[in-house]
Amino acid sequence: MKEKVIRINAKCSDMFSASIVDEKGKVLKEYDGYVPRFFPGEHFGDYIELDIELETGRILNWKKPTQSDINSL
Repeated sequence: MKEKVIRINAKCSDMFSASIVDEKGKVLKEYDGYVPRFFPGEHFGDYIELDIELETGRILNWKKPTQSDINSL
């Protein structure tokens, strides 16, 4: 059976932001700017493209970022 998916495509217009937080909610790192290259899709720094399985909430097109990816934020 094929899963039902919600596709999210959003243009950030250079206004992307992300925070890495630990298990207690402490912010370890913050980032503002272009969408990082390790995000899925052909976004050229402006777009978020996520496929989310409705049943589980799992992001289907997400690949775990490497430590190098995280360090580049």
